[in-house]
Amino acid sequence: MKTLLLCGGAGKRMAPLTEDKFLFNFMGKTLLEYQFNLLVKAGLNDVILVCNPQNQQKVAEIVGRIPVKAAVVLQETPRGIADALECASDLFDDELLIINPNDLFELTALTALIETRCSSAAKSFMLGHVVSEYFPGGYLVTDEKGNLSHIVEKPGKGNEPSNLVNLLVHLHTQPAVLMDYIHHVRSERDDVYEQAVDAMCRDNHQIRVVPYTGTWHAIKYPWNLLDFVHLFLDKADSYISPTVQISERAIIHGKVIIEDGVRIMGNAVINGPVYLGRGTVVGNNAHVGEYSHIGANCVIGFTSEIKGSYIENDCCFYMNRVGNSIVGTFCKFGAGTHTNTQSLEGQTVRVRIGSDLVDSGVSELGAIIGNNCNFGVDVSIMPGVKISANSIIEPAVCLTQDILPQMPVFSMAAT
Repeated sequence: MKTLLLCGGAGKRMAPLTEDKFLFNFMGKTLLEYQFNLLVKAGLNDVILVCNPQNQQKVAEIVGRIPVKAAVVLQETPRGIADALECASDLFDDELLIINPNDLFELTALTALIETRCSSAAKSFMLGHVVSEYFPGGYLVTDEKGNLSHIVEKPGKGNEPSNLVNLLVHLHTQPAVLMDYIHHVRSERDDVYEQAVDAMCRDNHQIRVVPYTGTWHAIKYPWNLLDFVHLFLDKADSYISPTVQISERAIIHGKVIIEDGVRIMGNAVINGPVYLGRGTVVGNNAHVGEYSHIGANCVIGFTSEIKGSYIENDCCFYMNRVGNSIVGTFCKFGAGTHTNTQSLEGQTVRVRIGSDLVDSGVSELGAIIGNNCNFGVDVSIMPGVKISANSIIEPAVCLTQDILPQMPVFSMAAT
């Protein structure tokens, strides 16, 4: 059996973050590496990765570190699952397992699918996550025998046709049959794969839906990275590298994962669970609060406070307060700059995604900041504001609106 990982898509809802979802780092490893570890445990050692021109090199580097048989295939443009299968069709002719590497699930998801396949004569098998509340994804409608009868894409809250969300963990025993159906679909959208599967159902090909009740987390929006921080830190064991330098006046409470070369200065306070990446410095009187995930080579400078945030590598803070935020690489914060996390009305924070204002569902959410942003002193950022990569924010600005790519410099004059 071959496993195909779909790494060629574009996460438009993640702006201003530009990293592919499966390349985000958690505790020193990318999501893709965690997926590989899961595949190895399930005995799946023959992998095809369909990537795009932007991530091809990074994917190849990761593959070079993983002890599995892997082939990397290029998908020039993100045209959906069916096009990804077309790009890789020369590499599979037997059973094929298709997985979305942006999702995080347990080993039992794979073992349940494989075990069901061994005891059933169905043509295909799809994992359906059992949910108790609405999720903005595809839903699987089944007959009384548990076979797929229809896929309903994003039906809207209150219109759910079942309690089974479509997890992109699909096993096809005869992929040539699937490809034949794909070749006969005509659609201007990127739903050719789903239409092909629906057509197979109409022609009475048996597609078995395997219910899954274990853990499942998906990255659909930037703030979902904070959910992943909770997940990884809750499951991790405490670890402090022997190369860490900790002042005798520093205070550490709770679970911490502290990597090589970290320095923690006098009167600094760490309240776990917290992750500190390689070479990061926590300065005098700084405070790193619960569920903070701080990448490599960051400086949490004098009296700064970081709480509940996902900070990527090489960021620098000095006398700042950053809460419940997502910060890209190489960002620098001037003294007194801080993120606000709660709306003045006391409601859940809403974030503009494209032309829509999306409810994040959380009452505390800070800023979402792209790579290589520089902030002057005394900048205040309101909840849910997005700041595009390479932006320069001049001193004493209160940001109440998103900073878009076409406006890279924002000052008081611009208001």
